[in-house]
Amino acid sequence: MSRKKAVKGKNSSPTAGSPTGKPKGKTGKSTTGTGSVVQTNGMVHPSRPPLSNSSEFYDIAFKVMLVGDSGVGKTCLLVRFKDGAFLAGSFISTVGIDFRNKVLNFDGVKVKLQIWDTAGQERFRSVTHAYYRDAHALLLLYDVTNKTSFDNIKAWLTEIHEYAQQDAVLMLLGNKADATQERVVKREDGERLAKEFGVPYMETSAKSGLNVELAFTAVAKELKHRSMKEPNEPKFKLQDYVNKEMKSAGCAC
Repeated sequence: MSRKKAVKGKNSSPTAGSPTGKPKGKTGKSTTGTGSVVQTNGMVHPSRPPLSNSSEFYDIAFKVMLVGDSGVGKTCLLVRFKDGAFLAGSFISTVGIDFRNKVLNFDGVKVKLQIWDTAGQERFRSVTHAYYRDAHALLLLYDVTNKTSFDNIKAWLTEIHEYAQQDAVLMLLGNKADATQERVVKREDGERLAKEFGVPYMETSAKSGLNVELAFTAVAKELKHRSMKEPNEPKFKLQDYVNKEMKSAGCAC
């Protein structure tokens, strides 16, 4: 089985270089001679290195999008998760859309997340809309020190429900939780909004690393479970998993 390299560029369509690598017209579940499995949703790949990085082997791949207003910390969150670093100081806002890959290992299954970092400015919205269609998960961010970014969450949720797949995994993140002195949005407000829309919620900090790994890991586990779930296997509950992990880590935020 072969796969195409994802192509990034102004004229490339979101489906032409689909991060899922899903071949057109192929459905069903089958096993190849190499032990590779193809699920009905086409998201399982052979255990072979992707063309973009020969050192990264993976079994299954998913597309995750970071969305929210400009300046809420989407790029910083991605860099913290991917490289374990924090982008200190000022930097140029994301223009259009960009992505990075990371492979996680769950019980011997290597899950590749292709994480798309989107621009929050209104002028790029028509570009990012096209990428919603084949996203398996979306992390919606607001800045706890910026009330406007929180007030705009409902508009973002409306947009997501309009353009994204109905079964896409969605999580709300209140970012910059480390900035306690500048905070203007209470945690309770974020929890209340998340409950209103029925989505999992947690606060994060790209600067301190608070819950960054957990946010992506939880989403990856949910996607893996959906794709590889056995008939009698209990449903994976994303918010319960998040709450359990935060409690075991002694996180009070």
